[in-house]
Amino acid sequence: MNVGVDLGGTNIRAGIVQNGTLMHQRSSQLFEKDSLSSTLQQLMDLIRPLVDGLPVNGIGIGVPSVVDIEKGVVYNVANIPSWEEVALRDILEEAFDLPVFVNNDTNCFTLGEHRYGLARGFRSVVGVTAGTGLGSGLIIDNQLFTGNNCGAGEIGLLPYLDQNLEHYASNQFFEFVHGTTAYETHEAALRGEPGALALWEEFGTHMGRAIMSVMYAYDPEAIVLGGSVTKAFPFFRDSMHRTIAEFAYPVSIGRLKILHSQNENIALFGAAALVPSAVQSLT
Repeated sequence: MNVGVDLGGTNIRAGIVQNGTLMHQRSSQLFEKDSLSSTLQQLMDLIRPLVDGLPVNGIGIGVPSVVDIEKGVVYNVANIPSWEEVALRDILEEAFDLPVFVNNDTNCFTLGEHRYGLARGFRSVVGVTAGTGLGSGLIIDNQLFTGNNCGAGEIGLLPYLDQNLEHYASNQFFEFVHGTTAYETHEAALRGEPGALALWEEFGTHMGRAIMSVMYAYDPEAIVLGGSVTKAFPFFRDSMHRTIAEFAYPVSIGRLKILHSQNENIALFGAAALVPSAVQSLT
């Protein structure tokens, strides 16, 4: 059994994954984000009941940041100001005397979908998460590909219109362009308000452009959409597909599978899957 941890700017979630099943899930709100010692203590307090006295092989943790995977150091963690440079692997290994593996949170989402979710059976997958920002992770030939600095596939930062893709294909579109939030716009759309429905149609056009960028760059078998914004998927699906239909290679689009994640815990599965089988066989 492995522990998977999903560290966000607002909440921390953790759980034990054994034989494809998530057990003993725990979560906590992250307080005192300006204090490194306080946030680290909250993280360790959440994990400890999952490892004390249990035959855990290792801990995998997904963090919204650039990660030095070899050293387990995280840099400039999104929405946690005190985490500018944190030797997270060494800190957690010392605390729990277990192997620890650190990666980007969207990479964990993508790995989780590939190992346990909708993307099982595909050799090449791109996971795209739309929330506060727009993240992406890559599976190439059944392996997670992170690049030299754990920044491979970050399509959200590609230039687009007057900003970048993230500005138009995440909550930033609602907040910075229209002065609202994706949550509020989703609630209004559920009530059938025409203005909200129009916003989601516009959003779908931008998300379609993001998917086209993924296709031009990686041409995967499948793209899995996740993140809080995609809870409104039915409201932007049609305009997204109309935009994708403009892709230069229609045969490629015809073969592409676009999947909408259905498991809110899939990043925990992916984080747990960071613990290599070689480590598991030694325990």
